[in-house]
Amino acid sequence: MRYLTAGESHGPELTAIIEGLPAGMPLLKEDIDKELKRRQQGYGRGGRMKIEKDQARITAGIRHGRTMGSPVSLAVENKDWKHWETVMSIEPIDEKKVGMRRVSKPRPGHADLVGGMKYGHRDLRNVLERSSARETTVRVAVGAIAKKLLHELGIEVVGHVLEIGGVRAELGKSYTTAEIKELSENSPVRCLDKEVEQQMMTKIDEAKKAGDTIGGVVEVVVGGVPAGLGSYVQWDKKLDAKIARAVVSINAFKGAEFGVGFEAARRPGSQVMDAIEWDEKTGYTRTTNNLGGFEGGMTNGMPIVVRGVMKPIPTLYKPLPSVDIDSKETFKADIERSDSCAVPAASVVAEAVVAWEVAEALLDKFDGDSFKRLKEELAEYREYIKNF
Repeated sequence: MRYLTAGESHGPELTAIIEGLPAGMPLLKEDIDKELKRRQQGYGRGGRMKIEKDQARITAGIRHGRTMGSPVSLAVENKDWKHWETVMSIEPIDEKKVGMRRVSKPRPGHADLVGGMKYGHRDLRNVLERSSARETTVRVAVGAIAKKLLHELGIEVVGHVLEIGGVRAELGKSYTTAEIKELSENSPVRCLDKEVEQQMMTKIDEAKKAGDTIGGVVEVVVGGVPAGLGSYVQWDKKLDAKIARAVVSINAFKGAEFGVGFEAARRPGSQVMDAIEWDEKTGYTRTTNNLGGFEGGMTNGMPIVVRGVMKPIPTLYKPLPSVDIDSKETFKADIERSDSCAVPAASVVAEAVVAWEVAEALLDKFDGDSFKRLKEELAEYREYIKNF
């Protein structure tokens, strides 16, 4: 299973082609649109989200509410395109008109300067249009399809915000996926801890007032995952490695950890490894989940728990010094419309990319041609591992 995305931030639309979905899987436009709506929400979003009303247009691969086994293609319209038709025109236009919004002052922390160097662009808009986090819109659409597949197989993917701008949630208990979903959906910052919710919002307000931005930490939990997805036999078959790559691939994300994560470096092994139990009803379980659902690059049957750290968005309304690539003089970096904090929205993106990797691992292990056969094989496998 694989997918490709295309499209620019201020182009006419964002596009994705998904290949390898099993035939006969239930899938409606609404399954995608509800995830797109979730991405647009969250305290700290900027003016762009007041313009866009993201909805998917499915153009291939679905018939009568079910996948056909052929590639699925979809597009999400950029409503802001109408303000950029000349600047982003496909056809050649007068250079003076292009110069209206030409970017020559790269933003520190963004792809602008290095992308210009790599591809030889003298107008850095050619870089920022594609490197923009707007691209995550269509990745959420793709992830929505993966989440639908997993849901139909009894696997749930949920996410929430652990930290924003140094304000961290204090979670004194473990939450089920259903509890995480309910609490995060009812929080403007997607946080489970109501005690710090307002503190997070205040931090966002302070950053916006100062012309600054702030980042944070998000967590994704996947429940109902069977043991044995991924593999220990080669480095590139380890599922936790694939998930880590997917999380760090999200715009502005700089790291990922599983379970207790980097805290494992400060604990003895007896406080990190998860003791194994077995009973007739549930089969093998662990008494704890310090390893975040993974052993040897494979799922161990416990919930997957992965966290990602998002740096502050690099577009500042009080920009840092930069260098004009034409004159080589020091200037304040160019300003593009942006959010003061996108951590709540980023948790939805993280759900999407994690869901994709888990769905792909399932289709690597089981018959992926027919959704009916996939369900049958997974049920047989669950029974097998319970009595192993």
